[in-house]
Amino acid sequence: MCLAVPGKILSITNADTVFRIGRVSFGGVLREVSLAYVPDAVVGNYVLVHAGFAISTVDETEAARIFEYLDEIGDIEDIKTSSRTPGETDTP
Repeated sequence: MCLAVPGKILSITNADTVFRIGRVSFGGVLREVSLAYVPDAVVGNYVLVHAGFAISTVDETEAARIFEYLDEIGDIEDIKTSSRTPGETDTP
């Protein structure tokens, strides 16, 4: 099953549309994400991320709703822990 998870863009590097990378927070877990598919996304936007690529933008209400659903089914902790690399922490 494929799952896209919402996250908030905290910063953006590289002005080139194809190579823009966003530092995205997923409920406190920080990741670098390709923003190639969402060229209009800006810092503060919420994006749905699948396999390291932001695939669409969503509003804050929708992002919160998705996090609530994930929390209800218990998947939010799995997402936080399974996506970490050895030795990685939740802080930058």
